[in-house]
Amino acid sequence: MSKQGRHLHHSWVQSQEPANLDLRLQPIQQKEPMFYYFAYGSCMCPVDLKRSLGENTHCYVIGSGILKGYRLGFYRYSPFRKCGVLDIVKDSASTVHGVLYQLPMRVSDRLDEREDVPHGGYRHEYIDIHCQGQVYNRVRTYVVVNKLSKEFAPNDWYFNVVLRGAVTCGLPEEYCWNLFNHMYQLQQNHQLQQVRRSA
Repeated sequence: MSKQGRHLHHSWVQSQEPANLDLRLQPIQQKEPMFYYFAYGSCMCPVDLKRSLGENTHCYVIGSGILKGYRLGFYRYSPFRKCGVLDIVKDSASTVHGVLYQLPMRVSDRLDEREDVPHGGYRHEYIDIHCQGQVYNRVRTYVVVNKLSKEFAPNDWYFNVVLRGAVTCGLPEEYCWNLFNHMYQLQQNHQLQQVRRSA
């Protein structure tokens, strides 16, 4: 929406008194600019997303969505979280479930900061999301810029936030179990490597 969308527009409304034909100007507040955002990691949890955006985000949830032709992977090490964090990679045989939001454009910069866009952590990717029988086009999501050659395990905090978001927002039970098992196996492998190094 252009900058004009922030100004008040007026429409002519006729008085309800039939004998009085004077017309009155009434302001109509235009809605603020919005954008669609697909979360597949920790941002699936509205409580955790609120921490970054500074306001409640439950009201911006449209519903659970499906991204076709991609799969999940922990292909980034986050210095902030000190663990592996989620990414999506193209895979024609896979699908990724997540949460579709419609967010106000005014929080766009804060979301970019959370995803470390200014420092080259993630970048925007525009995708199609299937949600509630509709297809939403040009939905923003984030993908890792410099991917690791193999996955890095999440820590317990990230594990719990991702799973809480998936369950709270109604992702399919089988998908939640698969996500749980994937993260659990990565953690087990990481712990085994730690034991071997210290032996």
